[in-house]
Amino acid sequence: MLMEETGGADRAITADFLLDAAEQALLRAEFDVVRPLLQRLHAEFGAPDTYPAAVRYDTLLGALAGRAGNWPEAVRRCPESPVGAETGAVHSLAVSALRELAHEGRHTDTGVAAIVIVLWAYLLDEEDLGDFRTLLTERRGAPVPDALWEQGLGQLRGRVADLLHALDVRAGRDVLTAWSTAWEAECQDGTVIFADVPTDAGPHALISLEEAAWYLVDHRRGADLLAAYEARHPEADGWPADLPGHDAVAAPLARAIANRGRERALSREWSEALADLDAAVWLGHTLVADERAAVRDAGKNIGRSRTGRGDSPLVRIAGLEQAHALLPRDATLAAELTAELVAEGQRKALSDPARSRSRFVRALEVTAGDPDARAGLDGHLRADLVKVLDGTYTGGELSVDEVLDLLAREPDCAEARSWLGDHYRGQAVAAAARGCGDEALSAVRESLRYGESPWSHGGPGVDGVLSDLLVVAARRSDSGTRAGMERRVELLHTASAVTPGHPDRFGEDLETALLHLAEHLEATGTPTDVIELFLRDRMRTGISARFDQIVETAYLNRARARERAGDPGGALRDHACAKRVGAGLPDQGFLFGPGPAPRRRRPAPDEQDTLF
Repeated sequence: MLMEETGGADRAITADFLLDAAEQALLRAEFDVVRPLLQRLHAEFGAPDTYPAAVRYDTLLGALAGRAGNWPEAVRRCPESPVGAETGAVHSLAVSALRELAHEGRHTDTGVAAIVIVLWAYLLDEEDLGDFRTLLTERRGAPVPDALWEQGLGQLRGRVADLLHALDVRAGRDVLTAWSTAWEAECQDGTVIFADVPTDAGPHALISLEEAAWYLVDHRRGADLLAAYEARHPEADGWPADLPGHDAVAAPLARAIANRGRERALSREWSEALADLDAAVWLGHTLVADERAAVRDAGKNIGRSRTGRGDSPLVRIAGLEQAHALLPRDATLAAELTAELVAEGQRKALSDPARSRSRFVRALEVTAGDPDARAGLDGHLRADLVKVLDGTYTGGELSVDEVLDLLAREPDCAEARSWLGDHYRGQAVAAAARGCGDEALSAVRESLRYGESPWSHGGPGVDGVLSDLLVVAARRSDSGTRAGMERRVELLHTASAVTPGHPDRFGEDLETALLHLAEHLEATGTPTDVIELFLRDRMRTGISARFDQIVETAYLNRARARERAGDPGGALRDHACAKRVGAGLPDQGFLFGPGPAPRRRRPAPDEQDTLF
């Protein structure tokens, strides 16, 4: 669009002409002319919306706003990349922002810091993208020598960096949120974007935590990153994964920790190196070749001194465990760890059996089938078997499978055979007491595989052995408690049932046990307890006068109790039962006919003298 300039001169006016005039007025410091020109431009042509006119236009307005102290407007107008703008306009805004930032009490203005960082990084770029050197040449009236140019760039960068660092220290910002970190990152990569900086945001909005962390890692400042993060999260058990920002910085943190671990390995700080590399892997880092080599070196040397004095097996095992976890497929580390575990197990075999056993178990987990570790565990198992057989064992229950495995490896191990024989004999008794006859007989057969039974008076074959086992178990039952007496009765009754061809072989033992239980129930229980024992039909009436008397008395006592409770029918039934018991007949006589005639007591076989 063309129009004639007022004043009579025949000269065309364009938007570019007004923009150029405004820039030249700014360079001549004719600030009172710049704004009218820009206003006329806007009124007649509208705000420029094409590159680079839009950048030039916004830079001029930003420079004017900065001079007037209107920093929200200056921040809004400042271009994200001032390429194409007049260098003098960029420099004017950059100087104003630097002065504003340096003022006491205003240094927390994030927008101003962003302008300082972006514009000065652009002006002081080594490639001189904004042609800043030409501007200085024009102002000096002479070329700027190379040496002087390099010196000037360094001084200006240092002044900006010093100011930002001083403001960071004053505000207590660490390197993850420091303006000086954002400045350095902007100089390298151009990471500060105004569109991403909210007007009310704090310093952290200049660049993200992730960008700051990666900058520090990439420029060998991992120690600064770790110091900042550890100061933020001093938790002893590591950095909680659910904390804000953890995911964003996990990868650069892992890289920084891995770098530190590799450096510590080079310094022969083996424990610290492994701890760092382990932490890096926990954060998701995958070890690369030189880091895997550092792990191997640490595993080879940890816990060892150059002279051999002061070696620490515990430190060595812990370090090798860590190295093995980091490189689980490394055969050398696995072999080293196995050897150390076995050696520690052997050293502690007598002084600390529990630790010794755990070392052998772990060695077998690392190297399945290791003969030395297996021999160490077998030695502990044989010692436990001896204690069990001697009655001095105080540990937990031994595993049948472990003992069977030991016997498979050592067929002549007498301790294993004896223990298995005892174990299966106990299983036989328990199964018989539960009424599982087939299971009990199977257990007896297993016991006979590992040694001859010392009892053979219960009859021929497996049945006789089982009945003898039941009798022995009965006689070993606790005779001072009701439970022990009842167990004795049931075991003896089962023994009689196991050898039906010899029903009277254990009759006297059963009768004696029943009488003791009945007397105990008469003294400590209720009449119903005695009656229920009688109704189990373990011994018929007419066999023991004392037993019959106890049962008869129980019926009479319960009859009297029922009379007092208003139950005449129940009392009559109990009186009738008492009468039948007193007559020497079984309670079931009326239903099934007369009971068997009283047995004549027979002496026990001669062998019982040696058996019991």
